[in-house]
Parts: sequence; structure tokens; C-alpha cells
Amino acid sequence: MTRPPITRRGFAASGAAALLAAGAGLAVPARAQGLAPTASMRGGANNYLPGAPLVDRIGGGGFVMSGTVRRAGDGAPLSGIRIQVWAHTTEGRERDPHSHGATLTDADGLFRIEMPQIVPVFGQPHGHLAYDSGAFQTVFLRPVMASARDTSLSADFVLQPA
Repeated sequence: MTRPPITRRGFAASGAAALLAAGAGLAVPARAQGLAPTASMRGGANNYLPGAPLVDRIGGGGFVMSGTVRRAGDGAPLSGIRIQVWAHTTEGRERDPHSHGATLTDADGLFRIEMPQIVPVFGQPHGHLAYDSGAFQTVFLRPVMASARDTSLSADFVLQPA
């Protein structure tokens, strides 16, 4: 019995089917298993003040700092996690206690806090965020804004249990 020759279309179809069968993970939505923890950023802890109070807003507001907090490994959202925020703003410097505040994540691991407009320090408009509450390893972030005119900044945490 002779076999008909394989066409390019047939070859591509059989190759795609083989990939789907062999690597079933390619046919299902991406999973967060193995999600690596966030590493602290250089300069993230600059002017950190332990124990900043939980606040609804820092100063007069107008700028939004937001993000997500998930658990390393499975990527599950973490609720009730305390995130501290501080920055050099139109109302104060990074080291000023009134430029610091903290907020808690919601049931979906989301956080959001308003603060005064961030202004450049040493040429870079940037914010500081920290997780430092003990159940997970401490992480300090220092994201830089694309422009000093931006009115929001987002940063995401993936926390490793302590």
C-alpha cells in the first residue's frame, strides 16, 4: 500500500495537532504557577519611614498610585496587605513624614491611594512603595514615571512567604 505524498498544508496541520496534543498547556489559558517573587529595587528603601499610618489619601491628592499584590508561586491575589507609599511631591519631600502613608489591598489584591503630584528629584519623577509587614519577605519598589506630567503610577508586587 502506498501513501499519498504529504502537502505543506497537511504537514502544517499535523504539526499543529501534534504540538497541541504533546503540550496541552499551549491549548489552555496561561497559569500563574511558578510566578517568581518581586525583587526589591535599588533605591527603593530611600527615605523609608517604618510604620507609616493607614490613610485614605496623602495630602491633597490628585495623583493616583495603584497596583496589585499576589502570592509567589500560584499568583493568588492577597487581600488585607499593607502597602506603604511615599514620594517627593508638590506638597513635600520623600523624607517628610507627611509625604508617607499606607493603604490595604482589597479582596482582589488591588490597592489605590491618592497623593499630591509627584515631581522629579535628581531628574527622575518616581515613587516609592513597600511591603514590610512580616508575613512575606519585605519588598521595596522605586518605579520611575515616563513623564513628570503623568498623573498616575502603577506597581505590582508578587510576595514570597517569609
